[in-house]
Amino acid sequence: MSQDTKTLEFMQIAMKYLPEAKAKLDEAGIEIRAEHLQPMMELLTKVMNDAYELGKSEAGK
Repeated sequence: MSQDTKTLEFMQIAMKYLPEAKAKLDEAGIEIRAEHLQPMMELLTKVMNDAYELGKSEAGK
């Protein structure tokens, strides 16, 4: 799987849960604006990629 394909899939997963995350932030009184989303999505993609690589290496043992 190419890095671009994986990144796209991770973004799709993140977008699936975005409404739930926004609701939790709203409940906590934390305002998030559109310009805050891109850096957070990039960070989440990095986390998901690391988790993917960890799972891949663990599966190979």
